[in-house]
Amino acid sequence: MVLNSTVSNFILGGYLQVGNLRYLYFMLTAFLYIVMVVLNTSLIVVICMNRSLHEPMYMFLCSLFVNELYGSSGFFPFLLTQILSDIHTVSASLCYLQIFCLYSYSNVEFATFAVMSYDRYLAICCPLQYHIRMTCNKAVIFIVALWLFSFMIFFITLSLNIRLSLCGNIMNSLYCQNYLVVKLACSDTKVNNIYGIFATALFFLVTLFPILFSYIKILKICFSGSRQTRQKAFGTCTPHLVSILNFTFGCCCQIVQSRFDMTSVPRVLQIILALYFLILQPLLNPVMYGLQMSNIRKIYTHLLC
Repeated sequence: MVLNSTVSNFILGGYLQVGNLRYLYFMLTAFLYIVMVVLNTSLIVVICMNRSLHEPMYMFLCSLFVNELYGSSGFFPFLLTQILSDIHTVSASLCYLQIFCLYSYSNVEFATFAVMSYDRYLAICCPLQYHIRMTCNKAVIFIVALWLFSFMIFFITLSLNIRLSLCGNIMNSLYCQNYLVVKLACSDTKVNNIYGIFATALFFLVTLFPILFSYIKILKICFSGSRQTRQKAFGTCTPHLVSILNFTFGCCCQIVQSRFDMTSVPRVLQIILALYFLILQPLLNPVMYGLQMSNIRKIYTHLLC
């Protein structure tokens, strides 16, 4: 892969000049990052160290928490250095690396949601066949496949974009974004656009279909089943649905910001919306699943005591 030699660095124009307040923002951001790392890492350790949690559902949760660490580590150390810097620049190679980390993180997140939806469908709609149709070995295959698929589909996109000739290096953003790099291109982007549409359609078909299919089936069971079935479905699906909706909202905010004119929106609100899916998701998931899943909650409480 050959990097574009016409641009050696990018300028990020999304930061505010905050003077000495930068140290306060640095400490707040560092605290958030430490909390994310501690919460996600502790739950990964709890799941890995307790054999009673070596079940497909918890293996998918472990994959989700690993992805939260991956996405956070691809962004927060970079953000911390930018907060303390007066000149908000990033080298081209680091910029492309960050783009790959953040977009593959998003892909893995949605793909994990899709697999978790199918797992919940089997547990609620086919409880007698669950341990036959969803074994630990199959769960491992699902996890490896979703990570490889998510990485591969965006790696090709980024490989095409890196070869573009750029006529500028200024991004009005807090971090590097794939679409903003393409907007700076002065060469033909037809191939990039065609593959981008194809990859997006393929990815959403692969991830959205299992989610919709699973929850349509679960809703049918809830409406026709017993009260106990409805309570079980509500208890196991609520954190999953909240997580999907929260992450989808955050990604939509980021997409709208990068593609439309946001000059009429206050800069502080722009910054909050740009950071929403990178901050709230890694904080929300471990807290929500840790509190909701009784097995995790009991073991975690036992370890703390």
